[in-house]
Amino acid sequence: MELLLPHPSNSTPLTVLGFLERAASVYGDCPSILHATNNTVHTWSETHNRCLRIASALTSSSLGINRGQVVSVVGPNVPSVYELQFAVSMSGAILNNINSRLDAHALSVLLRHSESKLVFVDQSSISLVLEAKPHLVLLNDDEEDSSSASDFLDTYEGIMERGDSRFKWIRPQTEWKPMVLNYTSGTTSSPKGVVLSHRAIFMHTVMTSGAPPPAAIISRAESSGFNVSHSYGLTETGGPVVSCAWKPEWNHLGPLERARLKSRQGVRTIGFAEVDVRDRKTGKSVEHDGVSGGEIVFRGSSVMLGYYKDPEGTAACMREDGWFYSGDIGVIHKDGYLEVKDRSKDVIICGGENISSAEVETVLYTKPVVKEAAVVAKPDKMWGETPCAFVSLKHDYKVDGSVTEREIREFCKTKLPKYMVPRKVIFQEELPKTSTGKIRKFLLRQMAKSLS
Repeated sequence: MELLLPHPSNSTPLTVLGFLERAASVYGDCPSILHATNNTVHTWSETHNRCLRIASALTSSSLGINRGQVVSVVGPNVPSVYELQFAVSMSGAILNNINSRLDAHALSVLLRHSESKLVFVDQSSISLVLEAKPHLVLLNDDEEDSSSASDFLDTYEGIMERGDSRFKWIRPQTEWKPMVLNYTSGTTSSPKGVVLSHRAIFMHTVMTSGAPPPAAIISRAESSGFNVSHSYGLTETGGPVVSCAWKPEWNHLGPLERARLKSRQGVRTIGFAEVDVRDRKTGKSVEHDGVSGGEIVFRGSSVMLGYYKDPEGTAACMREDGWFYSGDIGVIHKDGYLEVKDRSKDVIICGGENISSAEVETVLYTKPVVKEAAVVAKPDKMWGETPCAFVSLKHDYKVDGSVTEREIREFCKTKLPKYMVPRKVIFQEELPKTSTGKIRKFLLRQMAKSLS
């Protein structure tokens, strides 16, 4: 048996790029994309041909994109951006999607760090990317005015016309070759460039998720008729790798109890190897009692290859014991379900006691007047750190003194131990957020520090 080794016939690298080829072959006449703005309709066969033409043009002498170089995309949800998700990787290049809601400085930082050789950009985002002075291609799906075309090498459709639909797309030499470069949202620090392999993307393909809501928000959503499914993952794990698999016996429970169970992150998804919570001092797995906390660790084929240009950061989280350390703090309940309690950077140490900022935030969200809440550490001479809450109110309430700091603190005292109650409550119209809607806690920490 030991002589039966991998052979080219049974070890073709995993990649999602073959999905498009299959769809064109099997469902060639079926619609692939419908774009209402200009009534665009493309079949799978047309989409396949268009992607091959773009991939071909990228490797041509006029554009000269080589295997392993980074190509960035800054644009909204339009057909060209959809096609580029396949076309860039089919050319052998590495795809870097950049959120079009970032400001000019943030975009410039990412473009320079990624060393993008080419940037496909929508008309509405031109002014944001010019600061980085990259080579640009205009995305002109909606045929907007392109009077600034002198800033561009060409238009998307112009490149399309020069491409060859008979192009043989470039398969990865191994499934561990980089496919995409995604930047983290930077809620706790500067964004990091996460490199994901063809294998990682393959293992996570129709899976997506967003920031987790507190149980109170889930309860409100479900009372409005929404069926919320909870999943959990990081940019570094290629997306969600844990989901709150729902059990039929939970259906008869009351709405608040169902919301509490659903707010837990859950169990590993099919196809992912292992998830655990480990004591940060001993490195051993914690008790499955819903109380004993530790750092959440992952092991599976969708975990990133590493941080781009950051070997120290990579080594700090991808450790020699074979686990990826997430920086998230959690517990595992008796039924084996994981619950995230906090980010390690967001844990507040008050007089030797560890306070979960997420736990305090959950309580704040149960107060009907609260729209948004975030809790961070405020330096304190006596206790080291104390909880500081930043709160925005629902539109029916104004930040004019009708809701007071004392009222919020007294409410927390009824639901939390005294040491966990925020010593300071700061009201804001809106809490600062990243382009993806996550609260920027590192900015709030700076604000809290300035109050000391």
